[in-house]
Amino acid sequence: MATSRDVVALALELPESERTQVAAEILASLDGAAHPDAEALWANELVRRSESVRNGTAKLVEPDEVFARVEARLAAMRHR
Repeated sequence: MATSRDVVALALELPESERTQVAAEILASLDGAAHPDAEALWANELVRRSESVRNGTAKLVEPDEVFARVEARLAAMRHR
């Protein structure tokens, strides 16, 4: 039986597009079963968000600010 190291070594030999597919499938397997209404709920959320941008009620954040916030959160997590 192949070990996890064997599997990783084989996966790393694949072209990038295939490695991406393998990684996505492995990650998806960790999520468990999707909520039966997940797709419809996300579609509704996307419509709601796009409407809030169009009508001016959304609070937009510049990309640099988003990245700074993410970096700050990651730094805080590393220091725990």
